[in-house]
Amino acid sequence: MIVAEAWKASYLFWVFPVIFVLIIFAVLGLFGLLLAVRLFAKYTCGRFRKNTRMDGKTVIVTGCTSGIGKETARELANRGARVIMACRNLEAAEKIKGEIIDATKNPKVLVKKLDLSSFASIREFAEDINKTETKLDVLVHNAGYANTFKKQKTVDDLEMTMGTNHYGPFLLTHLLIDLLKKSAPSRIVVVASSLYRLGSVNLENPNPVDSLPGYLYYVSKEANILFTKELARRLEGTGVTVNCLHPGLIDTGIWRSVPAPLSWGLTLINKCFFKTPQQGCQTSVMLAVDEKLETVTGRYYSDCSESSVSRSASDMGKARKLWEVSEKMVKLGEDDPRI
Repeated sequence: MIVAEAWKASYLFWVFPVIFVLIIFAVLGLFGLLLAVRLFAKYTCGRFRKNTRMDGKTVIVTGCTSGIGKETARELANRGARVIMACRNLEAAEKIKGEIIDATKNPKVLVKKLDLSSFASIREFAEDINKTETKLDVLVHNAGYANTFKKQKTVDDLEMTMGTNHYGPFLLTHLLIDLLKKSAPSRIVVVASSLYRLGSVNLENPNPVDSLPGYLYYVSKEANILFTKELARRLEGTGVTVNCLHPGLIDTGIWRSVPAPLSWGLTLINKCFFKTPQQGCQTSVMLAVDEKLETVTGRYYSDCSESSVSRSASDMGKARKLWEVSEKMVKLGEDDPRI
């Protein structure tokens, strides 16, 4: 009895420390793996390394109070561009404007009100730009909206995700196209996403108010690519180019609407695997700046390199039909510019 108790005590004396050490090694191994993945993502993501200046050029960046929009505006201001921050939240935008001016020493940064979920706001913004600006060299469609479960409509009774991510930029492009043509060579940059592969535009239901908002984010990103393809076709010979891009999966504010507990795991994934906004803006900056791309149009880029798109997203028949549907959805008038 005494021998058995002694053996048990000896066994426990050795087993617990061994288990503890194994747990420590497992945790360190997991941490090391996550660190390795993070470093791999950091050093293999595309980066625009040219020091091309943008002095004398005017650029509009939509949705730049956070994330890659903020970093895109900062990068372009740092290159000497006159940057117009087109934002819904003016208070936040003014704060970011001050930060950008302080960081870049470029005072040519402006803030203007733009809510892409409101046709009235888009028209007011475009009217202001057309009256006050003599040129527009680059229009960056960066603003994006994503929601997981909550269904919302715009003030124009459109589904919020499609209204903000596709129909809003579609209308804005039309209203500014004459100024872009006047400023040629000029560029339009559309921030899409590789997540478009998870959704498909349904031309029979252009206002999918009853669909799951999370899924519609993917649909809106395919719409961005189809819009880019058809817009490039229609702008051939005008000197205005248009290209779209996948910025990468970014640790950005667009995911804040994801509810707990899903947000807990997403936050961990964001920090470990997603790009930072500064890394994510590189392809946007390249498409806005790189002199080699002055005549390149209708392409899709990822990590600062041209990439291919799916058959669905490159279907020009589908792109034309989406264009025709979109003209009706945004209620283009007889006096509005046509592309």
